[in-house]
Amino acid sequence: MSHDNAKKKILVLRYRFIGDTILTVPFLRNLRLAEPDAYIAWVVAPGTAAVVDGIPYVDELICWDPVTIHADSRGTHKTLGDKVKFIRDLRTRRFDKVYVLKRSFGSALIGYLSGARKRIGFATEGRSFLLTKSVPYRHDQHEVQNFLDVLRADGVPVIDDQLEYWTSKIEESQAEELLTSNGVGPGEKLVALHPFSSIIERGWHLDNFAELANRMTESGYRPLVLGAPNDRGLYDTAADKFGAKTVDLVGKSSLRITMALLKRCALFVGNDSGVMHLAAAADIPLVAIFGPQSPVKFGPWSRRATVIYSQFPCSPCRQKFFTECEPSLHGKPECIESITVAAVDAACKELLTKTAPKPEEI
Repeated sequence: MSHDNAKKKILVLRYRFIGDTILTVPFLRNLRLAEPDAYIAWVVAPGTAAVVDGIPYVDELICWDPVTIHADSRGTHKTLGDKVKFIRDLRTRRFDKVYVLKRSFGSALIGYLSGARKRIGFATEGRSFLLTKSVPYRHDQHEVQNFLDVLRADGVPVIDDQLEYWTSKIEESQAEELLTSNGVGPGEKLVALHPFSSIIERGWHLDNFAELANRMTESGYRPLVLGAPNDRGLYDTAADKFGAKTVDLVGKSSLRITMALLKRCALFVGNDSGVMHLAAAADIPLVAIFGPQSPVKFGPWSRRATVIYSQFPCSPCRQKFFTECEPSLHGKPECIESITVAAVDAACKELLTKTAPKPEEI
């Protein structure tokens, strides 16, 4: 994309993972409010860039894609030559300032090699010498606030902090068509269930989600199970327990259509995952189930959320599972196993009652 060379040019580095990507949106919105005329580019990973399609706060998304163990890596920048070319391309853009929101040494090195005169980021991994302003990173507050602290440290005012994402009318129509083809009527109240996690030990057991689905059906809601194609095998081990009214969309919907589906739901229930953060950004009531990882930093950033967190003396743990604790009969850590279906069901009903529209709003 061409741009005016006279404009201030700002680079933002925060790539990898659906959750981290969507949690960066408040940072970018406040940055744009403070710099309405600047050219803002955001370095993202190609596998997660789709969640911010349509974002109005940046002028360009730049994909950085080295080979990693992460699911969103496609290895575009595989060789040393690929990486050198990426850095050269950044340098030719002559950025004035770079915000390094990732905490790794490598991301700060990219910021330094970009040639930007001002480089602001977290004082982590011994990388402060690569930055012109180092910002303390706090483990006792949410990641959204940590990102916004980088703006505050740079003298940029923070006006608001809510999450958001953008879906098109076409995507929303496609979501409705998918529901209709699966027998969902236009007036049915949907509860989205996401019983998966990138780390399987962190997830509540599938049998629990199945029992919850049946309870929600009895309460007049239609369960909708969301998941990626690689979740299909796990879901098939318990699919028959979810009840005939449950709509199985595991591996049958793209990420963008899933985002449109979430906006259609009355409630979301799920594990600590990127989809949970999307539900928070959709601003629907949600119940998040946390076990080994604390929700303080990575819980749902929403005023309409309830977190079920069974805190043990070892919580939060280092997630070296079953070297520091014994597995339950289901092969889960006791912290996640101790969360009952009754407790989650009660939280769902309380949240639905609390967030139900008042008669005068209908």
